[in-house]
Order: sequence, then structure tokens, then C-alpha cells
Amino acid sequence: MERTLAPPGRRVARVSGVERLGAYHVVGAEDANGPLPQPGQFYMLSSERSWGGQEGERPYLPRAFSYARARASGAGVALDFLLEAIGPGTGRLAGLAPGDGLCLVGPLGIGFELEAASRRSLLVGGGIGVAPLLCLEEQLVSAGEEARVLVGFRTAAHAQAAALFAGEPAVVTDDGSVGRQALVTELLREELDADPEARVFACGPPPMLEAVRALCAERETPAQLALESGMACGFGACFGCVVPTREGYLRLCVDGPVLDAERLESALFPGAGH
Repeated sequence: MERTLAPPGRRVARVSGVERLGAYHVVGAEDANGPLPQPGQFYMLSSERSWGGQEGERPYLPRAFSYARARASGAGVALDFLLEAIGPGTGRLAGLAPGDGLCLVGPLGIGFELEAASRRSLLVGGGIGVAPLLCLEEQLVSAGEEARVLVGFRTAAHAQAAALFAGEPAVVTDDGSVGRQALVTELLREELDADPEARVFACGPPPMLEAVRALCAERETPAQLALESGMACGFGACFGCVVPTREGYLRLCVDGPVLDAERLESALFPGAGH
């Protein structure tokens, strides 16, 4: 499929706001010089003040983030990113304030294939993996297509991210604090039992994606998976995000991160997610 290409070089977007949402943060930024991305594409992000490190500090490499929302604005493109502060790099991003600089490169990669289809779409997300499904839901709904969102989280604090979806997603949690105590793939199995002709889009931790892949393979259900692997550059130069497929090795940053599930023997591979 065609992809939206990133302008060359790193640029600085201005942070428009940072909202705490349970266990996550929503970081908004105004990208004055970038094009509108496509659902499933990603950006390499870093804090302007941490680029290269400061005195007595380690430098932080950019992190790869799927965008959650994008819309044209008077200042260019307004972007929203969903993140969880789990280390020094993501902590720096979560600590940004309005007016701060957010360094980015993107949009990068190949996103979801969204050709018009008569079959209903099932959007399956786990944890921070719900981010690219937010923009995907918006695009499907705006095209008049039916989309059912199924999401799973660890706790009630994480499940607050479900409120970002336009509709009423089906929610499960590991501890039963919100919705059922179940795996999101249990919801997927139930939906496919009721509608065997549905198509699936998924993003989440590797064990979840492998369960989605195996379930869809068993039923011959078309599925697209947004995968995660360690990325240092985003342009295919470092080969840090190489993943095995039935066709050989692919670089997720340029050949993905979204792949058809049938191209994979397994969604579990060294370096996949966390």
C-alpha cells in the first residue's frame, strides 16, 4: 500500500497539552510541517531538552510511538500520543508542559490497509496498544463502516484509556476491576462466533497478538497486526527491528509495523514488545 512519507530530518513540534488519564498520559503537539499520518503509522519521539542529554545525564534515544489521533489545524497537524511513564525516556515525555518542544521524525512505516469492505471490523487492543486503534476507529466510522472495539487492560487505572474511544468499547481487565476478568481474546472469540465474516485489526503485547493470530488462522479470518520491536532509527538503517516472517526477515519500521497475520508463523519473536 502507499504510505504517507515523512519529511526529511528531525523537527520540533510544540506541546499543546499533557493530560493524565489513569495510568497513562495523553501528550498533544502541533506539528507545523508534517503531513497527516495514516492509522498504524508511528513517530520517533524525544523531548527537546533531553536530546543528547544534559550535564551529568545520559542521552536518551527517541522512542517509537503510534499516534492516537491526528487532525488538520491552523498550525499544521494536531497530534495526540498515548504513553505510559515506565522509564527515564518516557518519563521525560510525560513531564513535558505546554509550549515545550517535542522532537519528532515521522510519520513512518506502513499502517493498516483500509480498503472498503462489506465485512464488519473488530478492533482488538491491549494496554498501550489501544493507541493506533483510536485513529483507526475514527477513520472507519467516518467512512461509514461498522467497527466494534474490544480492549483489555491490567487494572482500572489503565482501563481509563477506554474512554478515548468514540463508541462504547467492550472492556476486560486482568483483575476484574472494570468489566469482566478475562483476556481480550475471549471477547474476540465470542465476536467471531457471532460473526464469522468479520475482519480483525489488533495491537497489543506479543502474547495477545499471538493469540489473535492463532485464533484468526484457525478460522481463516483476515487480520492485520500492529507489531512492536526495538527501534533506534525508524528508517531501516540499524536493522534493530528485524522480525521473522514466512517470507524471510522484514524491518518493521519500513515494511511494517502493520503486517497481515497470515505472513507470520508467530507474533512471538526475540525483541518483540515487553
